Amino acid sequence: MFQVTGGNKGIGYGIVKNLCEQYSGTVYLTARDEGRGKAAVQSLNKLGLKPEFHQLDVDSDESVKKFAAFIKEKHGGLDVLVNNAAIAFKNDATDPFGHQAEVTLKTNYFSLLRVCNALMPLLRPHARVVHLSSSAGHLLRIPGEDLRKKFSDPNLTVDELSKLMNKFIEDAKRGDYLNHGWPNSCYVVSKVGVSALTMIQAREIKDDPREDIVINCVHPGYVDTDMTSHKGPLTIEQGADAPTYLALLPENCTSPKGDYIWHNRKIVDWVHGPTPGPV
Repeated sequence: MFQVTGGNKGIGYGIVKNLCEQYSGTVYLTARDEGRGKAAVQSLNKLGLKPEFHQLDVDSDESVKKFAAFIKEKHGGLDVLVNNAAIAFKNDATDPFGHQAEVTLKTNYFSLLRVCNALMPLLRPHARVVHLSSSAGHLLRIPGEDLRKKFSDPNLTVDELSKLMNKFIEDAKRGDYLNHGWPNSCYVVSKVGVSALTMIQAREIKDDPREDIVINCVHPGYVDTDMTSHKGPLTIEQGADAPTYLALLPENCTSPKGDYIWHNRKIVDWVHGPTPGPV
């Protein structure tokens, strides 16, 4: 059983389409808005594909717990989890920076973590987890050397990472975030958090009694979607390629595992770089 958050449009929709084409089991397209989610399912039905829909608001504890209970009762477990749901303020947004920080990290980091906490206990042996990060999620996008050391600490815990995320929100609200080594982008911090979370989860899952659970994060590319204001040069099909590849990694694969993947499926050194190109 496969599940994709934020699947009603953009890259998420493309991933659902690919999974329906390449996987014979049940694929759930989830979305916060029921009408848009069901419309997306109908659009895929016209292509001969049969995804299921379930409402899921990743920002809501109740919604996430309800979905997890549904999956456990109906399917007994989960084979693939793709965390795609995310937001980004536009460059011309006039909201105070502290507010942008709180809202962006709430969805992109803390809600992704909420989904993981609810659904990862349901993962079956050989399950695959894919977190949608970004080129903005590379560690070198953090200016402060001390901060980079904290994010890349091989012993960093989820609780410590969450404290770093909250520290950014506090610094952003105070207005002195640049002095503390943070970038001038809430989206960057949120996606660096997603990438760092991937490394932690991949390390911890090695001790899990369930066999061969693989977790990776991916930069899908600069894609022509609503989030990029349709400025991205890549198509949705191109952006969905690497996430789909990671979702369908064969059993007992040795690589990639706990890696940061570029949209061309190449493994990138998340700590040192360099990144393969501008998109």
